[in-house]
Amino acid sequence: MELFSQTTKTIGNVVYKTPLADRLRPVDFGEFVGQEEIIAPDKPLRQAIEHLKKSDFQGGLPSLILCGPPGSGKTTLGYLIAKETGFEFITFSAVTSGIKEIKEVMERAKFNRKHHHKNTILFIDEIHRFNKAQQDAFLPYIENGIISLIGATTENPSFELNSALLSRCRVYVLRQLKDKEIVWIIRRGLSDKERGLGELNIELEPEAEKYLVTIANGDARVALNLLELSAYSTGSKDNKQLITKTIVESSAQKKVLLYDRAGEEHYNLISALHKSLRGSDPDAGLYWLARMLEGGEDPLFIARRLVVFASEDVGNADPQALVVAVSAKEAVDFIGMPEGYLPLAQAVVYLATAPKSNSVYRAYNKAKEDVNQTLAEPVPLHLRNPVTNLMKKLDYGKDYKYPHDFPEHFVPKQNYLPENLKDAKYYQPGEFGFEKEIKKRMEFWENLNK
Repeated sequence: MELFSQTTKTIGNVVYKTPLADRLRPVDFGEFVGQEEIIAPDKPLRQAIEHLKKSDFQGGLPSLILCGPPGSGKTTLGYLIAKETGFEFITFSAVTSGIKEIKEVMERAKFNRKHHHKNTILFIDEIHRFNKAQQDAFLPYIENGIISLIGATTENPSFELNSALLSRCRVYVLRQLKDKEIVWIIRRGLSDKERGLGELNIELEPEAEKYLVTIANGDARVALNLLELSAYSTGSKDNKQLITKTIVESSAQKKVLLYDRAGEEHYNLISALHKSLRGSDPDAGLYWLARMLEGGEDPLFIARRLVVFASEDVGNADPQALVVAVSAKEAVDFIGMPEGYLPLAQAVVYLATAPKSNSVYRAYNKAKEDVNQTLAEPVPLHLRNPVTNLMKKLDYGKDYKYPHDFPEHFVPKQNYLPENLKDAKYYQPGEFGFEKEIKKRMEFWENLNK
């Protein structure tokens, strides 16, 4: 398992030092930082690994799906499981491999089992990138124990992996690393003289460390890569190399946000934006808007969701909300980015602070339910337009009363619904904003009916 201790790579006659993040990869569970909820000594996964270490029995390691954000330890955990159990460790990339490569790896695993009495762990990075047919190709080998599959993914397995594969694997969710855990990893990188930067005698200013932790955003790999890059640009102070906040800022350029416009985070953030607006919190709405735009989201997607929100959650409590949302969409489409954030931000604040009503949303769903669950009776004759003489002879439009010919421009007791639904009530206006006025009007018409 030279993967755990290799600090250099030789290409031709040239020896290269591997990146700091690779050199500091934990060699045992004692060095592994975070995820105690999964790999603490008293947890089932760790106990299963310890059992396999002490036993001559080959097998018993379940196939696993490790789901979590980048830099949370998925690949390292796969390495450590293989090292601790003594299984052969084969890495496989879903980005560059297909069915042909899968079959070749399975033949190797069968050879190990038959001739060396040794099990194989197949580690698949970005397993969510495999299509259904490729995922299905693993099923028989998992079933008969030829391999123990460990798949790593940043996406929600429920959405990205087929149910047949999920049913044969145990899913473990790794969390984003905490700030204190990132600090520990950074300080180890600075102090470790064998695998880290300890021989360089580098000091990291407190403000620089704090900024580095913020930029890393729970990703250990980002923290170490940025630390190493900053180390190349250090100044000197009291015979020490000094990394300042300015150096870290210069090395980082811009914070990298976890965002996938087609993945789960895309839906998580738009959900957070929608719920913040519904909760009348403009500050939270602006924050989630900024998160999405800075992460690279299509501004027109956000604009379309704001239009939906205007009708679903504001509705007739403030009819102007829909006008503002549509105007924001048109403005973004017209001026583009980066200035397009301004009409979006204006719409977000307006929608968050508008009176709320979902009466239209609920009314339509009630009407839709009746459409789907009751007999679709013909349109009443008096509501039909008598366009031709034949239609007039068939009583189209007969007995229809024209509201503008009546006082208050309203015809009492004229029915506009099919006979079987003539008493149906769908829209119930709320008590806020313009719906208070709508409610008064509806009560007025109801009194005329009586």
